[in-house]
Amino acid sequence: MNFLITGGAGFIGSAVIRYIITNTNHRVCNVDKLTYAANLDSLEEISSSEQYQLMKIDICNRAALEVLFEEFQPDIIMHLAAESHVDRSIDGPADFIQTNIVGTFNLLDVAKNYWCRLESKKKSGFLFHHISTDEVYGDLHGTNDLFVETTPYAPSSPYSASKASSDHLVRAWNRTYGIPVIVTNCSNNYGPYQFPEKLIPHMILNALKGEDLPIYGDGSQIRDWLYVDDHARALYLVATKGKSGETYNIGGHNEKTNLNVVNAICDFLNEKVSEKPTNVTDFKQLIKFVKDRPGHDVRYAINANKIKNELGWVPEESFETGLEKTIKWYLENTTWWKRVLSGDSNLERVGDE
Repeated sequence: MNFLITGGAGFIGSAVIRYIITNTNHRVCNVDKLTYAANLDSLEEISSSEQYQLMKIDICNRAALEVLFEEFQPDIIMHLAAESHVDRSIDGPADFIQTNIVGTFNLLDVAKNYWCRLESKKKSGFLFHHISTDEVYGDLHGTNDLFVETTPYAPSSPYSASKASSDHLVRAWNRTYGIPVIVTNCSNNYGPYQFPEKLIPHMILNALKGEDLPIYGDGSQIRDWLYVDDHARALYLVATKGKSGETYNIGGHNEKTNLNVVNAICDFLNEKVSEKPTNVTDFKQLIKFVKDRPGHDVRYAINANKIKNELGWVPEESFETGLEKTIKWYLENTTWWKRVLSGDSNLERVGDE
């Protein structure tokens, strides 16, 4: 099959592409604008595969998308392209509205028009898979509640509001026009190749540089942590075996406070890093509590029973095994993250629009 994957040079998108190219014979077209968070180094191991191609296209460019659809003839769309950092959405929400809402509309509407023209067999096998976040549900204040697929939406930030909007568009196009769609909502991802603005890589790299480890508020906010390769397996399974019109929540079954996460990172680095920065004897001494961000959600936690019961997916990594793999990767791949921090990771440009 032909997989058209948007945002495939990003953290989750690149993991999905590596999984598909490594484990299947499907063809993949990676559609990416190559913004600051994209990294072509993350795709180096599969970039020469005959199954793979990269097109630098902004999903807000409708004309470019229409040409691509006619040339590539996709069977499955996996839509991951999005602005995704909450702090950035608070400082500058306009990009989030444009990419996450307008961009999703463009992609969805071009896909609908393309799907309507397909012959019956290819039409019946087509799917638009929209990858979203658990943040659309808002937050949980109790200790036992879990997000389920029918939890009402209550987004708290410009980012989560823009993702909630895109989820609604996808479901509306399914109901109004009949285009086959699936929506997945995932918990916090972590793992190798993650852009350093996110919590776990940010703390790892700051610690290695002997810089502050800033934690919002008292660090009691709870997140459900999902190892990115487990997520990639789940997304492929949903795209190929999931039922059209359904929503699947994907979680790691690993609830941790932000402070727990940072302490675990420090414990591992204390054990494994023999040459600490000159100002550090214990990495925990770098922890610094800072003013909480506006509208900060208290707790996210996902009930992933539906994808387990219907499709047989469960995460393979515990938080402890996944975190160990992640930290070891950053320790062993300094060239990758130094190029990212220098802004030098996307010098190559392929298939400019």
